[in-house]
Amino acid sequence: MKIKDIAERIEKIVPLKLAQDWDNVGLLIGDAQKNVKKILLTIDVTGDVVAEAKKLKTDLIVSYHPVIWDGLKKITSEPPNSTVYELIRRGIAVFSIHTALDAVTGGVNDGLAEIVGIEDGKPIGDYVDNPAGDNYKLVVFVPVESLANVSNAVFAAGAGAMGGYSHCGFSADGTGTFLPLEGSKPAIGKKGELENVPEIRFETIVPAEKLDAVVTAMKNAHPYEMPAFDIVKLYNSQNKFGLGRIGKLAKPLRIKQIIQRIKKHTGAKAVGLIGNDKRLVKTAAVCAGSCGKIINSVIAAKADLYLTGELKHHQALAAQEADLTCICLSHTVSERFILKKFAKQLQKQLNSVTIRVSKKDADPFKWKNL
Repeated sequence: MKIKDIAERIEKIVPLKLAQDWDNVGLLIGDAQKNVKKILLTIDVTGDVVAEAKKLKTDLIVSYHPVIWDGLKKITSEPPNSTVYELIRRGIAVFSIHTALDAVTGGVNDGLAEIVGIEDGKPIGDYVDNPAGDNYKLVVFVPVESLANVSNAVFAAGAGAMGGYSHCGFSADGTGTFLPLEGSKPAIGKKGELENVPEIRFETIVPAEKLDAVVTAMKNAHPYEMPAFDIVKLYNSQNKFGLGRIGKLAKPLRIKQIIQRIKKHTGAKAVGLIGNDKRLVKTAAVCAGSCGKIINSVIAAKADLYLTGELKHHQALAAQEADLTCICLSHTVSERFILKKFAKQLQKQLNSVTIRVSKKDADPFKWKNL
């Protein structure tokens, strides 16, 4: 299977439009036309991971963090760009997903929220547009006998899909009036005579990317020379996409209980604690990795607990002063647990490709008692 086809399957799981605008996602190294038999999943693309990929004869690395962050002025075998050099030399492609996997439903932050016990968590900030785009309502007035032709045509062009349903529409009886003038070619009636025609008001939902095709299909199927129709943009009531999750716990838990759950699901060997470590948590927030100013929204929401990868010193002080308990797992420890789930999702999409989770990908920090 070619990389470009694999990229399409990845986007079905993790739409790249969900990534932050500062991020660098997608195919970062390699040829989109290259055939792939083996994929290696990792959080970071390090020298050890590249060596592992080489040993496993990997064609494509799918990484969480981008292997290229900033513009490169040179690529040589010497650090800091030696990893990129080696990937290119070995013909190993890299596709990164990063903050798209943070924001997507069922991604990293939903995973952390589930570990903590948050029920129906909502994004905290850094919102992005819904990758599905806007929806519109098409309203068209059709002679009774032509309703089936017109409705079938617009459904075939992509209208009428709602969740797990297709051919969704509504119709109501009415009367259409028109007076054909000179130069017109009426399908019904005569020039100069006012017509009253039994018509159906038919309406259905249309995604933005299919709007032009649906309108064209409607006009082609409609018997009138000048069909009357309306296009109405619908209010986007769908859940927001963004970073972090916040919400109430399904069952209040003590900090100790939450730490036990974290250890079980992430494999964390140690945590950094800020604030009251004895409290009963009723409302919590999570954000994988390093989430910047999002902690300000968590403080403002008066949450009991904030689980994240890492905090800067001044953010830790702000949390302490606000009586917000924080648990820091280390940046990549807060993210790595999602790879096994993502591997299963991707394997369902790619039956002919072997997918492995890297054994060399690891937290760069080693936590020791002094």
